[in-house]
Amino acid sequence: MTPTPIALYPIFYTRILFKNITFKAQIKALQMTYLPSPDRYKKMIYRRCGRSGIKLPAVSLGLWHNFGDVDVMENFRAILHLAFDSGITHFDLANNYGPPPGSAEENFGRILHEDFRKYRDELIISSKAGYTMWDGPYGDWGSKKYLVSSLDQSLKRMGLEYVDIFYHHRPDPETPLEETMGALDLIVRQGKALYAGISNYPAAEADKAISILKKLGTPCLIHQPKYSMFERWAEGGLLDVLEKDGVGCIPFSPLAQGLLTDKYLHGIPEDSRAAKSTGFLQKSQVTDERISQIKRLNDIALQRGQTLAQMALAWLLKDDRVTSVLIGASKPAQLADSLKCLDNINFSGEELAKIEAILK
Repeated sequence: MTPTPIALYPIFYTRILFKNITFKAQIKALQMTYLPSPDRYKKMIYRRCGRSGIKLPAVSLGLWHNFGDVDVMENFRAILHLAFDSGITHFDLANNYGPPPGSAEENFGRILHEDFRKYRDELIISSKAGYTMWDGPYGDWGSKKYLVSSLDQSLKRMGLEYVDIFYHHRPDPETPLEETMGALDLIVRQGKALYAGISNYPAAEADKAISILKKLGTPCLIHQPKYSMFERWAEGGLLDVLEKDGVGCIPFSPLAQGLLTDKYLHGIPEDSRAAKSTGFLQKSQVTDERISQIKRLNDIALQRGQTLAQMALAWLLKDDRVTSVLIGASKPAQLADSLKCLDNINFSGEELAKIEAILK
């Protein structure tokens, strides 16, 4: 190996220094150029979360997809800017969001500190643990070991001292519910989270979890179920439990992974989620019957002066037991379109009857 001539070292280090200065200057410029809309809180509806002191925006932003290392940072930076400018104060994450797992929290944390540092107290940031995150017996499900360790990692990735809400992401059939809820209680008492939540818990199990947390002195703030026009298990008792116990509800996948949009009106587009071999939406789910439902629902939406997506979100928000709907967005325009659902969240009895007839 030929040694680098000493005379080149000053040039080499000058270039490195120049690059570092340029990078820092770019970051500083980004920090200086983003100023949130002064009217942001006039653009959003805020709803009480159960019987707590917290209000959440009627539309919240989830970072399940589109915020990983495989995505374009300037695109999701623009999405976050538009969200906050529109009055969205709640950003929802989980330890495994990406891909790769953890990268959504890292990317959000970077933008948070570059653009939103001054506004941290105006934000509700949540994370979760419950799905596979690392190898071995302690990187999954609902043990105290896993939940506490996972949140510690999440806080480091986001550069935060605490999250506002920490969820157990799914029920664990093997760990006693008392241990899992005890872990949430511990995390709140340690100051690593302000509130506790649960996700994907069926009605009976949710009722037990809520009761345990109440006895421990850390009330359950919110439940995050999968709920949409096409996924209605929450109506089979869960919403009644949440109402009885004064717990908020924030449905995820309110657009059924994109099915409740105009994307599938004419079949499966090549660039759609259903066209991919991996993912949560498969071709087998986009049946002729489902496409027929989508078309008929779209007709009602057009009569209401809405897109199908806007109507699907408004349909969830018609229920006062629903605190907020958790949407995703792959680009700013998609988010802007979804936010227009707030222009009309009221339905006539005739409209509801027509929708119900289609969904049955």
